[in-house]
This record gives sequence, C-alpha cells and structure tokens, in this order.
Amino acid sequence: MGLVDGLSTNPLLLDGGFGTTLEQLFRINISNTPLWSAQAILDYPDTVIEAHLAFLRAGAELISTSTYQCSYSTFARAGYTDTDARRIMSQSVYLANKAREIFREEQTRQGDPIRAVRIALSLGPFGASLSPAHEFDGIYPPPFGPRASSDDPEDAGGQNCNTFGHDEVAENESIQALMKFHLDRLLIFLEDQVAWSGIDYIAFETVPLTREIKAIRRAMGHLGEEMHARQGFSEKPWWISMVFPDGLYPETNQDGISRLRVADVVSAAVGNPTPAYPCPSGLGINCTQVEYLPQLVRQLENGLRNLGESEDFRGHTSTSSDQRTTIVKPFLVLYPNGGDVYDPINQVWVEGQKDGEENWARALQRCFEPSDVWSGCILGGCCRTTPRHISSLLSQIMLHRRNGNGLEQAHA
Repeated sequence: MGLVDGLSTNPLLLDGGFGTTLEQLFRINISNTPLWSAQAILDYPDTVIEAHLAFLRAGAELISTSTYQCSYSTFARAGYTDTDARRIMSQSVYLANKAREIFREEQTRQGDPIRAVRIALSLGPFGASLSPAHEFDGIYPPPFGPRASSDDPEDAGGQNCNTFGHDEVAENESIQALMKFHLDRLLIFLEDQVAWSGIDYIAFETVPLTREIKAIRRAMGHLGEEMHARQGFSEKPWWISMVFPDGLYPETNQDGISRLRVADVVSAAVGNPTPAYPCPSGLGINCTQVEYLPQLVRQLENGLRNLGESEDFRGHTSTSSDQRTTIVKPFLVLYPNGGDVYDPINQVWVEGQKDGEENWARALQRCFEPSDVWSGCILGGCCRTTPRHISSLLSQIMLHRRNGNGLEQAHA
C-alpha cells in the first residue's frame, strides 16, 4: 500500500509533541536552547530513540524527526558550523529510523502483527528560527518581513506587524528570501541519499503567513527540479500545516488589523499550481487548541470547495508529476496542542484547562469525518501531548470504529 493510499477509511496516527515530551517525560532541559529538540540529537541520542519508541508503543504509525527548529541560522547561533548542521539534521533521520528498526524487532519477538511505521521530516517555519520564536505571530525581520519585533509597549503598535500592506515589491522579496530559507534545509537531505530514503513524508509545520506558504511551494518546486536532475531520488508526500493560536490565522490584511480568512489561506496553499509551484499532498492545522478545530476544518472544507468550483480540482491524491499542474484532493492533518499555552517571551508553558487525555482525544477524533473534500486524514498531537494522549486517541478511534461510524485504524 502506498503512503497516501487508504487514508480515507484508515486515519493514520501521528505521534505527539516530541520536544515537550523530551522535557516532560524524559526530564531533558532543552527549552532555552536555540535548537530545542535537536539539542537532544547531540546530547541524548539514546533518549531521542526512546522517545520515538514511547510514541510507537502507544500506537503511533507516523513519527516526526527532531528537526523542527533546525536551520543554518539556528545552528550558527548555537555555535555550530554549516557542516555540523548538515550532519546533525541527517542524524535526526537516522535516529528515527533506528527507533523504527527497534520497534519492528520488538513486534517480531512478541509475535505481534508488523505495523508499518512512517517517518515525517519535521520542518518549522522561519519564525521558529528566531529568538524569541515568532511562529505564532509571523513577525519577521527584513527581508523576511516588514519589521523586526519590538518589545517596547510604546512603539509596539508601529513596529509589530506581519504584512507589507500594498508593497508588492517587498512582499515578493520576502517570498524569495523565505523560499531560500526552506530550500536550503531541504537540500541538506537531498545531498544525503541515505537520509532521504529514510523519510516518508515532509511536514512544513506551524506556518503563520500566506507568503511563507507560497515560499514553501516554490521551494518544493525547486526541489522537484533537483530530484529530476539526479538519480535515485523519489518524491515524497508533503503537507503544509498552519497555526491558529486564537482560532484565527496570525496574518493580518493590508489594513494591518483584520485577520486573513481561512479561504485566503486555502487559496495560497493550493491555488494556481504549476510545475514550479506545486500543490501539497495535504493541509493541516497544528499547535492550535483542539476546541478551535471543528470550525477551522469546516472553513478549510468550504475554501477547498469554493476553489474547486473555479479551478481544476482532482478527486484523488497524487505524488506524481500531475500534482505539479493540478489541484489534488489533499489529505487533512490535525495535531492540536494538549491545552497549555506557550509564552515565547519568557520561554515557558502556561498550563491551560486540564481536561485529561481522554477528553482531548475524544474532541480530536470528532473533528474529522470522511467527505468529498479530503482524500484521508492524519491525526496526532503537537506541543504538550505525550504518548498517553496518543494511546487515548487510538482508543477513541477504535471505539468509533466498533460503533460503526466509518473510521478505521490501520493497525487495529
């Protein structure tokens, strides 16, 4: 079975918040490091493997590499060279694959059915490379954004903005700079054929701006050209996941006040495909509170339907070359936070309402129903979700299946 086949009836179970799990369960202090979860690749590689295994034993079928905050700039800020950055990022893929191998050996020894385990390359937005991080508000310094963030409350209104307004030249320069940021990271893995072969999906996560969505699509177009010029490199399914911290997209309209509609985000993500500007295989929402998801999913669906009425919309999922010129039917990826809220200034988690893992899982499971819009679904957790959340999510999916509501779990 292909990587995107069967998702319409078999939602794939993603892991939870990897970095926060390292902190919460394995007691590793990585919050105040530029590399976050990637710091553990260097200092605690065996613990990285154990964290992957904890999610796999809880039921996850898809695990993410510990590369969310990785970029040349974050490694430089941490005192590493570009050569170090490439080696460490590839090592993250090797560690995830080692966990996959160990888990398969465990299943064999125990006589359990062998579960297919996939690996997603986790790539955060440009905002995750900043200090403090700005993936929740999209306030980027030039040329990536209009102005750097200001902590001065007296001039914050004039400084902290994430849109260029009517300045199309500056916006296009920003898209070009963001495209290079993402492409530079992708090429690290294309230069390492072993690492590339160990990746099953590419996940662009917590993206707060439509111009960054457009930049990612351009980067994937360039990556496709590079792959076609080489031997032995296959295309991967990939998704773009957006963040809605307060139930709204962080990017403002040209007035600098009102927020962009979800329909505008959908258009940026899948509209006007060309070979140099391909459509993602999936669309997602992550690092968002679970209570916002039902409304957001409906808005995504409406945006896709409306776009489909005006453009060629295919009723299938593809990773082949026709994806580069056609809007394909995407799969949906939902991985909300566990309920706590991150304070990027003080770099601490503020505890939210504690509804428990079962209530979180029940709420998430109810967010997806098969429809004519989605080719399938991937469900999991983001920050402050642990293997216990994933185990509860698996139980909810199984319960839903036994009740005859149409959702099945692939390794049930």
